[in-house]
Amino acid sequence: MRSSGFWFYLIPGLVLFTFIILIPLVWNVYLSFTDWRGVRPPEFIGFENWIELFQDQKFWASFRNSLSMIVAMVIIPTLLGLVLAALLFDVIGRKFGGRVASFLRATYYLPQILPVAIAAIVIGWILRPENGALNTVLESIGLGALQHNWLGSPDTAMPSIMAVMVWVQIGYPVVIFMAALQRVDPELYEAAELDGAGWFQRFRYITVSAIRPEIFVVTLTCTIAALKVFGPIYALTGGGPGTATIVPSYYSYIEFFQSQQVGYGATIATALTVVVVLVAIGFIRLQTRVERSEGER
Repeated sequence: MRSSGFWFYLIPGLVLFTFIILIPLVWNVYLSFTDWRGVRPPEFIGFENWIELFQDQKFWASFRNSLSMIVAMVIIPTLLGLVLAALLFDVIGRKFGGRVASFLRATYYLPQILPVAIAAIVIGWILRPENGALNTVLESIGLGALQHNWLGSPDTAMPSIMAVMVWVQIGYPVVIFMAALQRVDPELYEAAELDGAGWFQRFRYITVSAIRPEIFVVTLTCTIAALKVFGPIYALTGGGPGTATIVPSYYSYIEFFQSQQVGYGATIATALTVVVVLVAIGFIRLQTRVERSEGER
């Protein structure tokens, strides 16, 4: 009776998982082997879409752009988030109190709760080529020669998107790391400081070691988000100019809804899913190996 009652509570989640994730996933994988424009029944064509995909330079360009998104959404925010969280917890919190540190933490997290459309309007106003805030400021301080079409030029479109994503993403690791630091005994920092350890030494040997599991979680979740990023590209550049900012999720969207090549769009989406799964498995195995090696010491 107890066992059957336990499984009963899992039924709603299992039903939602089946209809929202499992069935669409299986259907998408099936469509990747078909030629379908969304009207007539799908025509099975085997591996033709996959062969075309591996020869598609636009697809490979989109994955190269995903590497830039990983830099902007994973590497830079995680490193900066570690430093900021340590400063807020070990310096600001101790000197000015927890309320000041909490206020600054909330300030960093604010871009995370902004809707993508609102953030895109604000960023678009700042980076507009004619009368945008950035070009206006550059002209007002005598640097008019640096004015640029930041989102419309191939050489600056991706760096501009990357800067925006760093701004949007940095609050997430700061919040996670500061929450993780709450379980670290403050006496460790005090003892290290009495022994003459500087801030960087405390950061390296106490902060990073204590919150290593959270670092893995943040890195994994942010990497998956970077591989799946869609909203900022859709709202700011539409993948352009050319293929300068196109990413796999947006390329799949184009094939689905603009080119009406549903089968090929499903192939791109399936390939992206495979990459995300492999990345997740790799991260989990790496974390397990690191934790096992630490446990053996």
